[in-house]
Amino acid sequence: MTEEERRCIVTGGRGFAARHLVEMLIRYGMFSVRIADLPSKIDLESHEENGLLGEALRSGRADYVSADLRHKAQVLKALEGVEVVFHMAAPNSSINNFSLHHSVNVLGTKNVIEACIQLKVKRLIYTSSPSVVFDGVHGIFNGNESLPYPANHNDSYSATKAEGESLVMKSNGIDGLLTCCIRPSSIFGPGDRLLVPSLVAAARAGKSKFIIGDGNNVYDFTYVENVAHAHICAERTLASGGEVAEKAAGQAYFITNMEPIKFWEFVSRILEGLGYQRPKIKIPAIVIMPIAHLVEWTYRLLGPYGMKVPQLTPSRVRLLSCSRSFDCSKAKDRIGYTPIVSLEDGLQKTIESFSHLRAENQPKREGPSKVSVYLGRGKVADTLLWKNKRQTLTVLLASVAIYYYFIASGATIITAVSKLLLLSLFFLFIHGSLPNRILGYTVEKIPASNFHLSEEKSRNIVMLMVSSWNCAVNALKSLCKGKDWILFLKVVFSLLLLSFLGAVSFQTIFVIGLPVAFIAFYVYDKKEQEIDSFVLEAFSLGCKLKSGISRKIVSSKKND
Repeated sequence: MTEEERRCIVTGGRGFAARHLVEMLIRYGMFSVRIADLPSKIDLESHEENGLLGEALRSGRADYVSADLRHKAQVLKALEGVEVVFHMAAPNSSINNFSLHHSVNVLGTKNVIEACIQLKVKRLIYTSSPSVVFDGVHGIFNGNESLPYPANHNDSYSATKAEGESLVMKSNGIDGLLTCCIRPSSIFGPGDRLLVPSLVAAARAGKSKFIIGDGNNVYDFTYVENVAHAHICAERTLASGGEVAEKAAGQAYFITNMEPIKFWEFVSRILEGLGYQRPKIKIPAIVIMPIAHLVEWTYRLLGPYGMKVPQLTPSRVRLLSCSRSFDCSKAKDRIGYTPIVSLEDGLQKTIESFSHLRAENQPKREGPSKVSVYLGRGKVADTLLWKNKRQTLTVLLASVAIYYYFIASGATIITAVSKLLLLSLFFLFIHGSLPNRILGYTVEKIPASNFHLSEEKSRNIVMLMVSSWNCAVNALKSLCKGKDWILFLKVVFSLLLLSFLGAVSFQTIFVIGLPVAFIAFYVYDKKEQEIDSFVLEAFSLGCKLKSGISRKIVSSKKND
């Protein structure tokens, strides 16, 4: 293979860090770069079209291929003729979907490994995550690669990443394939679509005033150019051959900027740099966790109907309140990695790249309200927010009828359900027997497809049940050891809440809950900003009172 024909591929090549790696590879000119991702064609942004990437695609120094890693045939086709694979593809880590993460991070990675071996690829560099050694409970301080995988990971993304990483390291040396894994910690920089946009969205919604935890948790962040540089360091080391390559292969490496900083100080510097206030009000993680569980549960219900991926999830709360710093000595020693951009310069470049999100450029609120987004922006939102008055009135009348005929009558649940099914049966039968037109009016028939559960939905439901069962079993295993007090308190709190709800009659829930739902959501939709402002002020006042009382108690103890 001649120098001009040498080719590498970057899977997930249109992702945040992958874009920077692609441009760095093109800039260095060592390989022709193949970009692999899910979309059928590459869609360049204006600065890419007029920049290095656009020029490389036009000249043939780079090309694009659509590939789904879950299909081995597509992987084999994408990897044809390549010497090096940078495997960076992964689903959104914010979505705690075991089925999705396992299919890509484990099965997809397995397809990549098998394709590398079959096609005689020389080197495979896998983008892993420091979360593979994080259990979501215990902080990590200057952790190194000797840390084992925990018995329970923080979320399904971390668990499946660990499994994929293990597969990559075990494949080292098979038919001459050299592998290693890169664990970049908390990536930031220009082009970021998660961290900075989420911080700005929170600031504009008035939510950035809060610090989750005590605010002293230390983090290691990594500027995105340093992440790309680490991948190239790893590839060059494996390509060097001899004892150096042998020592570096089959290993995992933590990658950071080597400048640990308090997490909330880092967040504050970005917010202040963009003209927003830094967070000041501290909320204990144990207080916010039940809310996060409720949000995640709501997303599981309404996600299929259009609800956006929430930012406040249990795994995210644990990430925001724990310390996570790592030792890069092994990466420095074995693959020659040192950061090429300092933390200070990286912060400055990041802030400059998001100038369009500065506070003074904040647009007036347009589009749906927060409550509409939370409700999925579908029929549920239209009904509860009175967007479709006819639909809302229909639901209200139906609810009143259900209450009087099935609930107020004092019937048991089985009797009520039987009557409801009987009524539905009569309705469907009569409706189905009606002609298509009556007195000039068209009778809309209910298609049979409305009652069909697709294979994909069935699989998702089963996977959700299996995942929930496995989580419950793991929780029971941890409780049996008698060491995890936090988990014990969570279970106790959940059971107490369940017993409280169980004590409330179904009739009471129906009478109180239904009117409250229709009135509360509607009022919040109309007075969103005023209510948010009032809640924030009340919460701030409560925190100040709590701090004042705590200081008085401490001072009185000292005087005693």
